[in-house]
Amino acid sequence: MELQVKIHAGKEVDFSKEVIERLVQENLNSKVDNYLKQFDKKDDAEWILEIKIDKNKKNLFNWVLQATLDGQSFRYEREDYKNMDDLVNHLFDHFKEGLSK
Repeated sequence: MELQVKIHAGKEVDFSKEVIERLVQENLNSKVDNYLKQFDKKDDAEWILEIKIDKNKKNLFNWVLQATLDGQSFRYEREDYKNMDDLVNHLFDHFKEGLSK
């Protein structure tokens, strides 16, 4: 089954949606692709990766990465992050750790 990626960008960061999509795809292809193969054994497995990003009142990023892979749930979030690129990469590092267990 193919992974469904849903990106929810708040109005403060909607202009960066293409950048977010590119960063997510790069991380999926380079960091977690081998770990996702363990979920590829079932044709009927549900794979959903949801990402929510917005800016807060401090003009910093708040971010949530939530994944459901064949019944297993993963959730990572960060608040008050200055650099969006680093934040995306950091959350995927945590996701990779979770997948490796």
